[in-house]
Amino acid sequence: MTAANSSPSDLRHPLFSWIYARMSRRMEAEGMSGLRSELLAGLSGRVVELGAGNGLNFAHYPRTVSEVVAVEPEPYLRTHAEGAAATAPVPVTVTPGRAEQVPLADDSVDAVVLCLVMCSLPDRAAAMAEVRRVLRPNGSLRFLEHTIAPTPGLRAVQKIVDATFWPRIAGGCHTATDPVGTISTAGFEVTELRRLRFPDIRFTQPSTPHVLGTAQLATA
Repeated sequence: MTAANSSPSDLRHPLFSWIYARMSRRMEAEGMSGLRSELLAGLSGRVVELGAGNGLNFAHYPRTVSEVVAVEPEPYLRTHAEGAAATAPVPVTVTPGRAEQVPLADDSVDAVVLCLVMCSLPDRAAAMAEVRRVLRPNGSLRFLEHTIAPTPGLRAVQKIVDATFWPRIAGGCHTATDPVGTISTAGFEVTELRRLRFPDIRFTQPSTPHVLGTAQLATA
């Protein structure tokens, strides 16, 4: 199934999306492909991926997944995602929408996937409320995200670039975000977490620190 060419929920970043669609191929060769496989390993049932981009995760979903609903607000990237969905090993539906207003019913998915998207969300708290809403009890949240740097020097650089040019050239991305803190504040318990550098074969950039992990709704 394919999405319409345009939607009222669209967020257009034509230059960034064109660059990202090409740059992401290099990222795959630098190790992102392996990280995607690690992110999605063991998933099953119905999954929603928020901010699916150009669909490079689709090839890595295990066959135990019965359906992926891929939500993407950028039209150019969504078109690429539709192409990736056609060759995915599992059924993928690509749809317009935003993480702050997920077009799914309450308690309707077994897992939510956030991959390189939290850094650019205008309202992370609203997005996490939507994650809670659509996720079934005992469901899983998987995440692979930029994160605030562990060292004071790089954190300072991140804050400078976030306040100046970085969001303008990177589709609204902010590098000095704390996805683990955001997820925990939203009432999730992070059960698995790995901190890493990506890519680790080039010089350190503001976007180099990453976190990869799993979370579940915390029990009282």
